[in-house]
Amino acid sequence: MKKVIAAAAGTLALALAAPASAADMAARPYTKAPAPMVAAIYDWSGFYIGINGGGGSSHKCWDFVTPVTGVLVGEGCHNATGGTVGGQIGYRWQSANWVFGLEGQGNWADFSGDNVSTIPGFGTRNRSRIDSFGLITGQVGYAWNNVLFYVKGGGAVVGDKYDVYAAPGTFGAGTLLASASETRWGGTVGAGLEFGFAPNWSLGFEYDHIFLGNRTIGLTTPLGAAFGSDRIRQDVDMGLVRLNYRWGGPVIAKY
Repeated sequence: MKKVIAAAAGTLALALAAPASAADMAARPYTKAPAPMVAAIYDWSGFYIGINGGGGSSHKCWDFVTPVTGVLVGEGCHNATGGTVGGQIGYRWQSANWVFGLEGQGNWADFSGDNVSTIPGFGTRNRSRIDSFGLITGQVGYAWNNVLFYVKGGGAVVGDKYDVYAAPGTFGAGTLLASASETRWGGTVGAGLEFGFAPNWSLGFEYDHIFLGNRTIGLTTPLGAAFGSDRIRQDVDMGLVRLNYRWGGPVIAKY
């Protein structure tokens, strides 16, 4: 009987001690739920300014305008090639994936070339050079986050210089016989691909074509006397590398 009472007393003691032991256990630490995933979306909106550099080629064809009759006689064509460097400033705004913009660009250039006149007996060498150009364009583009493809179009202005020299193998070869210069307006179209590599910086590659049409140019001798006229038609192709810095909200948090 004493053994039964002792066993019952032990069981009761264990039962009473169990709640106390549970109370003495450390509380389960509170764990905060993880923050939702955030995707950074590149925003192309804002003002930007940048520099550019590259090369180009202007295809020029000269036609001599005969006095009195005005008949055109072809003198041949040449490509005026060389390098260019300049800058651009503009503004873009983005709606969903579509990007719209306006831009002004100005460049110094050295596109030069020449050819000997194909008119028998003329004995002249025609040389042309583009020393500057400017573009005023609108842009429409489509963005894949920090990658932007765009097309552009608008107006262009080009600074041209023309020289006529005595041709090689003639008397006084290399002597300047006549020259002229002009500022010619035309149109331009282009396309580019731009990569945002930092919150406000982007690097791009662009192709542009400038349409300049035909223009009759009067050339004068170094003494200012009339030498003759040529109808000169030309267009320009060039490739540029562009680096831009943009002001605006470059990144949007999307949950």
